[in-house]
Amino acid sequence: MNNKLNTIGLCRKAGKLIGGFDAVFEELEKPKSKAAGILIAKDISAKTKKEVLFRAQRSNAKVAEIDCTMDQLQQVLGKRIGVIAILDEGFYKSLSN
Repeated sequence: MNNKLNTIGLCRKAGKLIGGFDAVFEELEKPKSKAAGILIAKDISAKTKKEVLFRAQRSNAKVAEIDCTMDQLQQVLGKRIGVIAILDEGFYKSLSN
């Protein structure tokens, strides 16, 4: 898990991460979205998870749940987030496994 948090921090520093429910779905609605996939924290609410899965399906976006809590993501990203989009396929593959 620490390795995944480090990779998420690296994504942020590289500018390959969008954080937050609204920002992620704004990106997915763009005609030329750069999102490789969506990652959700293991402790997001059932309602939020359902909404993410619904919207991702409409956008044909990949979704994976990561073994990190929103508090752990907050330590890396600086704010409490449960939904992030990864803008690089290599980063997304390493985080979604």
